[in-house]
Amino acid sequence: MTERIYNFSAGPAVLPLSVLEEVQRDLLALPGAGMSILEISHRSKTFDEIIKGCEADMRKLASIPDNYQVLFLQGGASLQFSMVPMNILPAGGKADYIITGAWSKKAMKEAQRTGQASVVASTESENFRRVPRQEELNLDPETAYVHFTTNNTIFGTEWKTEPVVSAPLVADASSDIFSRPIDVSKYALIYAGAQKNLAPAGVTLVIIRDDMLARSPATLPTMLNYNTHAKERSLYNTPPCFAIYVMRLVVRWILDQGGLEAIARHNEAKAALVYDAMDRGDFYRPHASADSRSLMNITFRLPSEDLEKQFIAEATKAGLDGLKGHRSVGGIRASIYNAFPKDGVEALVSFMKEFERVRG
Repeated sequence: MTERIYNFSAGPAVLPLSVLEEVQRDLLALPGAGMSILEISHRSKTFDEIIKGCEADMRKLASIPDNYQVLFLQGGASLQFSMVPMNILPAGGKADYIITGAWSKKAMKEAQRTGQASVVASTESENFRRVPRQEELNLDPETAYVHFTTNNTIFGTEWKTEPVVSAPLVADASSDIFSRPIDVSKYALIYAGAQKNLAPAGVTLVIIRDDMLARSPATLPTMLNYNTHAKERSLYNTPPCFAIYVMRLVVRWILDQGGLEAIARHNEAKAALVYDAMDRGDFYRPHASADSRSLMNITFRLPSEDLEKQFIAEATKAGLDGLKGHRSVGGIRASIYNAFPKDGVEALVSFMKEFERVRG
């Protein structure tokens, strides 16, 4: 198959077509380098320009203050579940976790291997149909940090604003990073696996405030200490060069779209097409409550599981791939990250209308 289909996968996910074309054009030999990004030394002048340029563009895109370090790590967000408490949860201290889905539960479980971590709010009893309201947060004023997951890929919910806390705020932003404006200064630490909105799998972005680095115990294994990577500008060991190279192209692409304000308007318009198609009747039933609906991952059910299977099978034949929902929710999940084209969303909505007309 040489024709591109519409990729609704939750991740690894769709990348901007112009970025893929640039990667294809320059894969054999980067301009001026005479070799592929897959072959280039991470100690070379060429890669030094790539990684520094990626950080500079990212700082411009998100207005990242000077007192924050931008790190390009490995191990995915799952390793950050461990690194965060290992580095910033002091001995004898405790951390607060807001539970809104499978990934925040896993993050807290890892934190409990290091120290004390407690649930301060959870919507699990409602099968994670929404994120907690501010008044539901049972926060400890003495906590070392508060952790939350900004967007819940499996359940299709998203925080519209960050929770208001007095302690350092930590966010797993893997599935909606740079999909809308973000005030980085409200956070002590932000981390994100890149394979949904920023790059191919292999690189993890960490944005950490300088004062958090002082918390890291000197006894930590070298590679698990944020200070190691901050001091060496993410070059202590060989970084995922190709993924960082693509990330730089994607960040540039977002800037070219008009930045985070413009990309947010684009994402809101795309998601509205699907939610409007569901809200006009009762054939499609959104999983997420209206005030918690994700712009990145749209989850919904049909009147029966047989209809859901037919929907997925027929959609796949029509070139709409990756729509099967996670087993925790079932049904359908349409992931429409930054790079997902509007015409793909329009194709999905058209298919939904025709499927309902025939099967409804």
